Amino acid sequence: MEDLTQGSIPKHLIKLAVPMAIGMLVHTLYLMIDLYFVGQLGEHALAGVSAAANISMFVLALTQMLNIGTATLISHAVGRKDQHDANKVFNQSLTLSAVMAALVLITGIAMTQPYMNTMSLDPQVQMLGANYLYWFLPGLALQFAIVAMTAAMRGTGIVKPAMQVQMLSLLVNIVLTPILIHGWLTGYAMGVAGAGLASTLSALFATLLLWRYFSRMTQYLSVNKQHLAPHPSTWQRLFKIGFPAGAEFFLMFTYMALVYWAIQRFGASATAGFGIGSRMMQALLLPAMAVAFALPAVAGQNFGAQLPHRVKDAFRHAVGICCALMLALTLFCVWQPGVFLGAFSNDAAVLAVSAGFLGIVCFNFVPSGVIFSCSGIFQGVGNTWPSLWSSATRLVTFAVPLMWLTAQPDFYIEQVWYLSVTTVCVQSALSLFLVRRVLRPLQPDTSSIPTSAS
Repeated sequence: MEDLTQGSIPKHLIKLAVPMAIGMLVHTLYLMIDLYFVGQLGEHALAGVSAAANISMFVLALTQMLNIGTATLISHAVGRKDQHDANKVFNQSLTLSAVMAALVLITGIAMTQPYMNTMSLDPQVQMLGANYLYWFLPGLALQFAIVAMTAAMRGTGIVKPAMQVQMLSLLVNIVLTPILIHGWLTGYAMGVAGAGLASTLSALFATLLLWRYFSRMTQYLSVNKQHLAPHPSTWQRLFKIGFPAGAEFFLMFTYMALVYWAIQRFGASATAGFGIGSRMMQALLLPAMAVAFALPAVAGQNFGAQLPHRVKDAFRHAVGICCALMLALTLFCVWQPGVFLGAFSNDAAVLAVSAGFLGIVCFNFVPSGVIFSCSGIFQGVGNTWPSLWSSATRLVTFAVPLMWLTAQPDFYIEQVWYLSVTTVCVQSALSLFLVRRVLRPLQPDTSSIPTSAS
């Protein structure tokens, strides 16, 4: 456990953010590696996997309920020096992760084909996407256990072990993906299904390593059979903070699904191009996301320790760091929007869509850095509802004009990218307004502190 209530706030943010950025890059590389090797199978395979992988945003929305709830409550408990409550939250998060994983796996298998039918009009794209998703779903289900354990580490201010595990699992994925896709060594080429299976096996590897860490190596948090039994009041505390954050990511999934729906009329090359461009955008946003994900641990511990001035300082430093990083990446994308895209496809139409997307959407980067920082401070103080309202406003202001645009005879794909930039700027302004309202009267929320009866 690391005490974040003392010392330099920028130093704490950067110290936490660097390994977290590496860990998130690893997560993004999972999908990018799939796209790289699947791209060798043609544009239909690439389009199918791109559309299918979007379902990970939906699962991410569910994992965020555990992620944010666990990290926030544990950071508050650490700030209060309440190790017993931190351990109880951790173990209940593990129990919830098992329940949610089972529900996602069962529902996902049943909904795979209807989902792909919505994402594309091309039967071949639908079939290939479904084949990938059936093998990818078990790995998505394992993300719940991974998130529960890594969020607990983050709440205590420890992030390096999670980064190391994720890097090892990425190496497993890199080795297995071409072997399973092309049948190297095995003699059985699985195609797109091999990419999904490789991701699932690497997620299983990460889960086992993290479980070993908490079973044998950690001292502050540990697996306790007595605390694993379902405890409704702790679940309620987790969902009270985690539900708005999860709903916010569900809105992001809905946004992505709307884009795929809107551009499907432009063919498989547009679907594949957007898939590559959006993954590249996620990779470029990682530095700001890492700082924003470090912010709840710093703000949360100081909030639990009743140090509101340090909470406000943490937000100001996070915004400054995020905006500086994102400005540099915006200028880079304006200069060279297609510099990395050629590795994923040699189709000129696909690359034109990807480069056009990045060249416009890069103007989202700075306002996105502001939004991430605002979300981080909302999580840190345990009030995640304002972040949800902000995201819901963005979705409405995007979806309604998009519906109108798609009905116009002169609708063209770049209009979707311009609309995205406009709505992100609106969301950024609203998020700053809501943060000011939350921070002005900042006081610790005693409702998140358990009574002796609980």
